[in-house]
Amino acid sequence: MFSLLRPYIFGLDPEAAHDLAIKSLKINFVPKSFFRVEGEEILNIELFKKKLKNPIGLAAGFDKSAEVYNSLFKLGFGFVEVGTITPKRQLGNPKPRVFRLEKDKAMINRLGFNNDGVEIVSDRLAKNTPEDFLGINIGPNKDTKDKTLDFLECFDKLNKLASYITINISSPNTEGLRNFHEEKLLSNLLSKLNELKKNKKIKCPLVIKLSPDIMKEEISNINELILKFKIDGIVLTNTSNQNRENLSDIKKNETGGLSGLPLQKLSLKFIKNFYKSNKGRVPIIGVGGIDSGQSAFEKIVAGATVIQLYTGMVYKGPGVVKNIKKELIEILKKEKINNIQEAIGINS
Repeated sequence: MFSLLRPYIFGLDPEAAHDLAIKSLKINFVPKSFFRVEGEEILNIELFKKKLKNPIGLAAGFDKSAEVYNSLFKLGFGFVEVGTITPKRQLGNPKPRVFRLEKDKAMINRLGFNNDGVEIVSDRLAKNTPEDFLGINIGPNKDTKDKTLDFLECFDKLNKLASYITINISSPNTEGLRNFHEEKLLSNLLSKLNELKKNKKIKCPLVIKLSPDIMKEEISNINELILKFKIDGIVLTNTSNQNRENLSDIKKNETGGLSGLPLQKLSLKFIKNFYKSNKGRVPIIGVGGIDSGQSAFEKIVAGATVIQLYTGMVYKGPGVVKNIKKELIEILKKEKINNIQEAIGINS
């Protein structure tokens, strides 16, 4: 069905098409059984001491205000990450702010954390209990004076509603946010988050989402802090505001974060580096250019415990999850691997 609708969908402005997708998911008419795959048990995996049906997740950025997460679970995802959620509601940057790079199977966005804010979102989640494993991605407001306090507020208010919380320090669309990759700022942020966890006896796993634009020499410093503060997981990676030189599409120089196929090899490199650096002690959520079973498998054997996609669904439609599951099962059988968990990091 998506292949028939795609010309119409791609004729719309990307943000209008996204809004249409959210409205369609609110109708919630698709039966869960439609996206099931025979023999899916081979894809069962453990993350943060919880069992997931499969390692395929939806990245933050699609369900920004946590409106349709339960409908998204029905598409076959093993987990869903909503957000980015900020303390106060904000509209984001001026439009247009989302661009399809069809020649490159990529997107560029400069949305700027548009969302309903933590009060509305927490109320929404409380009234509509997540039916499966839900991550919540949090960040600071654009006009905030102290970004650290914004992270603490969101973590405090949302931790009981989430399977895990992601600290987003890596979006290129909020000024000064990526400064948190610096050792002193990151150490202070993680220290304060840990203090809050201890004082309020918070059990929710804490994950950090990193930029693909950091220098190689920064990896060891960041990894040391992740281990020091016992951070539960790493999302590798967010979008890039670099890496435009090999793109073909006329829109390649738009300001914003690049996602999709051009990030496939770049994020893979980061996964391998971090997996080696922490010796597999910290679960990695691999993101960037995933749209097939093969690209998902490459991330997992490089060291990712689970993976996420977003742009791949934009180009291939909601059936992409079912196809990835089918292809992953075929690959595992071909490689004589009994369960996807056994494949983690075998090529690192």
